[in-house]
Order: sequence, then C-alpha cells, then structure tokens
Amino acid sequence: MRIGELADQAGVTAKTVRYYESIGLLPDPGRTASGYREYDGESADRLRFIRDAQAAGLTLKESRTILDMKAAGRGTCQHTRALLEGHLADIDAQIASLEAARAELLALSARADALDPADCADPNRCQVVSHD
Repeated sequence: MRIGELADQAGVTAKTVRYYESIGLLPDPGRTASGYREYDGESADRLRFIRDAQAAGLTLKESRTILDMKAAGRGTCQHTRALLEGHLADIDAQIASLEAARAELLALSARADALDPADCADPNRCQVVSHD
C-alpha cells in the first residue's frame, strides 16, 4: 500500500509517517519500480501502536523502547507498566500542584470578598494579592 492509504488505515497523516521513518520508529519501506514507498500491514499495525501509545501518554522514545524490546523478543508488559506508573505519578504531582494553586486562589478570592475597596489606596500594589 502507498503512504496515503497507510496513513488512513493507521489514523495518522502522511507527514507523520515520513517523520516516523526519519527518526527510525518505522522501518524504511520497500520502493516500487517507480520509486513510490510500498508498505505492508505490519507498518499499519506499528503506526496504530505508536498512535495508541501516545494517546496513553507515552512518548515516542518510550514507544521506541517498547518496539525495540519486542523486536529483540523480550516481554514488555512490566516495562510498559513501569512507564505508565511513572506517568501516573507525574499526573498525581501535577494534580497536587493544581490543587494547591486552587486553594491559594480560593483564599485570595475570599480575601477580596472581605476587603473594603475604599482601603485600597496604595498605587503600587493590590491589597487582595499582597497583604502585610
């Protein structure tokens, strides 16, 4: 199959296919006599895996590691699980950071509700944000 058909089957763009080839995520395909790239079904499967891995939060580098392990005949379930757990830990840290920021903003909002705007006379600061 040609690059456009492959891209359609895998749910990516032809530009993405060429990029993955350029970085070695997708093996160079054979060429027809007229020089067109000619792909097989394995290429579509590989592209779908990469697309799905990205949707799950894995990086292209992590996808490459998994694919390289598969090519070497090694199991990948434990490795993939460790990668996913690392991403979950990152998300948990981001959530904690966002919750702390939210709590601070709620406190500032409550402070704004309690302050008298007439008391805000300093031209260099806002009493809601900076408090002495």
